[in-house]
Amino acid sequence: MNGKVIAIVLILSGAIAGGALYYLQVYGYYTEVQAVPGQDVTLVSLATQEPEPILYDNFRAIDADSSPIRYRACFTTTMTQALLSETYVAATKPQPRTGPGWFDCFDAEKIAAELEAGTAIAFLGHKNIHYGVDQIVAITQDGRGYVWNDLNDCGSKAYDGTVVGEECPARPEDQPKDAPDARPAD
Repeated sequence: MNGKVIAIVLILSGAIAGGALYYLQVYGYYTEVQAVPGQDVTLVSLATQEPEPILYDNFRAIDADSSPIRYRACFTTTMTQALLSETYVAATKPQPRTGPGWFDCFDAEKIAAELEAGTAIAFLGHKNIHYGVDQIVAITQDGRGYVWNDLNDCGSKAYDGTVVGEECPARPEDQPKDAPDARPAD
């Protein structure tokens, strides 16, 4: 009899822990991002190498504090791919990251297929939005747009244990405590 009780307790504990883990991974950490008109979608200018806002509408986004690469957004724009290609920096090797299934406007497989087919073009939205993380923006021929965060070369090296090297900036936690704060004044 004791063995049955222990087995039932273990099975129930495992099921509860599994359900909680699933919920936290798929729903728990994500929050809806409040739109900030004129600031939500930016592309890095070829001329200035700085992010600039573009025209957009129908913006939806999610993010999570648990990781800098959980950001996903969808929007529409009236700007053409030709204009964008002449004005903004193209992204190299864009790989959309799969988001949670309930955020149905962002389908990483469909975005990747459109990028491969040439019906979507990816741009650099913001370089080093977090240490080692770039924001990528893909825009389709019909004006649908998608945003996600992805590791850049420095981020890939930093997180896989490879020696980062001199071409990468110092990680924020690696800077000496008495170093001047790099953030702009309020």
